[in-house]
Amino acid sequence: MDDLVIDEALVRSMLEEQHPDLAGLELREVVGGWGNRMWRLGDDLAVRIPRVEGAAAPLAKEYAWVPRLPEGLPLPVPRPVRLGEGSDRFPRNWTVVTWVSGAPADHEPVERVEPSAQILAGFLAALHRPAPADAPVDGHRGRPLDAITAYVEQRLANIEQYPAMTSLHTEVPRLRKVWADAAAAELWDGPPVWIHADLHSANVLTTGGVLSGVIDFGELCAGDPADDLAAAWVLLPDGGAEACFAHYPLTDEPLIRRSRGWGLIRALLQIEVGYSGEMGWAGGKANWKPFGEATLRRLLT
Repeated sequence: MDDLVIDEALVRSMLEEQHPDLAGLELREVVGGWGNRMWRLGDDLAVRIPRVEGAAAPLAKEYAWVPRLPEGLPLPVPRPVRLGEGSDRFPRNWTVVTWVSGAPADHEPVERVEPSAQILAGFLAALHRPAPADAPVDGHRGRPLDAITAYVEQRLANIEQYPAMTSLHTEVPRLRKVWADAAAAELWDGPPVWIHADLHSANVLTTGGVLSGVIDFGELCAGDPADDLAAAWVLLPDGGAEACFAHYPLTDEPLIRRSRGWGLIRALLQIEVGYSGEMGWAGGKANWKPFGEATLRRLLT
């Protein structure tokens, strides 16, 4: 990753240059983040700064589209309040957003199943409203699963080639069956709805073991709600998926089958990122691997 040196002095100078009314607030760096570094600004705000070039466009998307999400979402989300433009001090755009309290779930996982399942189902039901015609779409997120079979097969082949990636490498044949069943499920026949499209343990917050916030809307787009329903398998402990689907109003068998496919994709990605962390490679996060493995076990049960 092409990290730039982003320290308190730089962040404050960026605020002084473009948003001087905020520059006097206290700055505290927040540990975590992958594509972005984050600094808490005062009590109610945060500064999100892209550490790599590819992270700048998602921030611009958030700034443009998060304000157009459905009103009354039952979980707090970071609302963009200012946009910073690239300058001689820092070459990429950046944002100031509202602060959402809680701990990232990849550090403090969801532990209380029933309340979190109800909360997740309620949040997704509120989010999954028909998106406007000009809403962003993605090349594969929220799209028909059969279009990305090659992507999934490559990740399964990686596990077969490098068994150290996960102790579940012997389960690859069964995982292929999970994928085949998901890809064969009836397609979503409703209008494209708003989806977060990146719900995994680093992009939700918990408080006391209960889901309490959703962050990082950089992949926000319109598509199949099953993409987001993968979170029932990815985020919730054993038994949580069934509880979540019981509370989600659009549940049917094809949607559940497709959600398992999206859950498989997220789990494989977390395992690869976790393995990279174990190997000391750039961009890796060793603590992601157990989350990916737990998801695979739930999908195989």
